[in-house]
Amino acid sequence: MRFNKYLKKLKGDASLRIFFRNRKKNSPSIIVYANKDKRSNLLIYDSINKILLKNNILAPKLLSENYSKNYIEIEDFGDKTIFNLLKESRTNKLVIFKKIIRLLSKIQLIKQRKIKDFKKRNYKIPYYHPKILLKEAKLFSDWYVDQYINKSEKLIFEKKFIKIIKNLIKKLHYKNVTFVHRDFHVSNLMIFKNKIAVIDTQDALIGNKAYDLASLIDDVRFKTSKNIKKKLFDYYLKSQKKINKPQFKNDFEIISVLRNLKIIGIFKRLSVRDKKKKYLKLIPNAWNLIKFRSRNNDKFKNLNDLLDTIKKK
Repeated sequence: MRFNKYLKKLKGDASLRIFFRNRKKNSPSIIVYANKDKRSNLLIYDSINKILLKNNILAPKLLSENYSKNYIEIEDFGDKTIFNLLKESRTNKLVIFKKIIRLLSKIQLIKQRKIKDFKKRNYKIPYYHPKILLKEAKLFSDWYVDQYINKSEKLIFEKKFIKIIKNLIKKLHYKNVTFVHRDFHVSNLMIFKNKIAVIDTQDALIGNKAYDLASLIDDVRFKTSKNIKKKLFDYYLKSQKKINKPQFKNDFEIISVLRNLKIIGIFKRLSVRDKKKKYLKLIPNAWNLIKFRSRNNDKFKNLNDLLDTIKKK
């Protein structure tokens, strides 16, 4: 992409996108550039944002697009994420998190599945098929376990791992009927004009009701106490009058564990494949969350026994 004096490169995320701030005084905006997987990072990203906006959820509006040159221009929400806000010493974390949960409950009411993208084609949000959950969890065995076991041991580990993950997925109760952001955590929520705005939406699927809550409460990037985790979980349950609490708790725990296994694999892949090593420091947080949700929990016994075989090496 050709640079000009008005563009300032911004700190990136874990994706293959590059962000620039357009610093023209009359029209501040963000340029999102992606020459790889640009359908997801540009076209689908805007499509999901349009669905959110149509349902009164604050997300970046498309200002212009040049898809042939691999970029779109979107609304600039500034730099203040909820993560930044929570790091401030005077912030009442519980109050902020409750506001986020109310926003999540509103997002989960979205029934719209289809939208016209900016190329005037129909886009329909896919379902979070069990095969996707398995593929994501398998990132753990694909990228992380190499450092602990040799090639022949890895084949045995993978076979056992896949069987265990499939069995856990079969134990999920809630059907794929809910809008799932899929990366719903405080770094992807921003403060804009005293409202909470949602970013990084391109991976949204129609999935399990527990998924985004697990992303929020069991976030590897921002640690919360066991007490706050419980209060937030209970607060969400109180807002859901028709929910089956034991079934939802079961799904929440399974999804949290599967998601954090995926995260370990992704962060290791970012380090090895993309040379983004800064995410390695978050892997211990993911391990702690897996342990917190799985220890003394019978449904995870086989998984814990298998994970212990690599952690003891």
